[in-house]
Amino acid sequence: MEWFGVAREWSGHARGRLFSAPATPFDAAGTARPEQASDYFRALVASGADGLAIAAHTGRGPHLDAAAKSELIRVARGSGADVIVGVETAADARAAAAAGADALLVFPAPGDAASVLGRFDALWDAARLPLVAFDLYTAPYSDAVFGALVDHPAVAAVKLARLSDAVACQDRIAVVRARGKLAITGEDRMFGASLTWGAEAALVGIAAAAVTLTRAVLDTFGGNDLSAFLDASRRLDTFAAATFREPFDGYVQRMAWIAQTEGLLPDHLVTDPFAPVLPEGERARVLEVFAHTISCQSRPRAS
Repeated sequence: MEWFGVAREWSGHARGRLFSAPATPFDAAGTARPEQASDYFRALVASGADGLAIAAHTGRGPHLDAAAKSELIRVARGSGADVIVGVETAADARAAAAAGADALLVFPAPGDAASVLGRFDALWDAARLPLVAFDLYTAPYSDAVFGALVDHPAVAAVKLARLSDAVACQDRIAVVRARGKLAITGEDRMFGASLTWGAEAALVGIAAAAVTLTRAVLDTFGGNDLSAFLDASRRLDTFAAATFREPFDGYVQRMAWIAQTEGLLPDHLVTDPFAPVLPEGERARVLEVFAHTISCQSRPRAS
């Protein structure tokens, strides 16, 4: 069938790649400013991102209107990167395809196997693009639904983001691989570990800034230097512990602050209007950890 060929071709192309899930620039009034994202997106790609996941959770996709999403996709295409777009409905899928998406990241929705598979059918019919299923810790699929979903012929890959459930992450990577599909890690707090469990690509919010930290783990995992992989993983884990912590949804604001510090986002476009209340002094603490982690990355490794 057509959809199986499309899915298989895309998964082969995506294997080994790092997809950054960038933040969406918002001004102080909480208005999305997608037209201001070009330099930011290009810098992420120049730093090592192979692709951009637009309107994913990090980009506050469910909160964006159709015009903002389309403009973000257009800007992302101008970066020269592959573009995955977060979608919920068939209308989202059609608009993403029209704007130039290469693949669709499907936000989870509750339901039994029949309703979930019917939704994926509708998304395929609307866009004819490969689908990336999303097993998210806040709305995980049951075992039965997950197995049926992985077998859907339009599903090219599955992004696992189980946050702190290492057993679920391991088990579901095994299911995805056994079905011949691509397992994509979304595990910011278990990044290196998820690669050892069988994930073969990455789509992560922790690469919304400081991309070189994530890129180093992916690259060293594919090499022959175990010490380099462990060093890179420790640095990324230290960074993740500071950015992906309670309240967890505050990671978007934390990553925007880091992008600001790197000069990727201007000062007036780093407000996350959907952020939870963060502790006093949070920005200074996060940036201190970031500065230390980057300095450790820059130091030559002792022989």
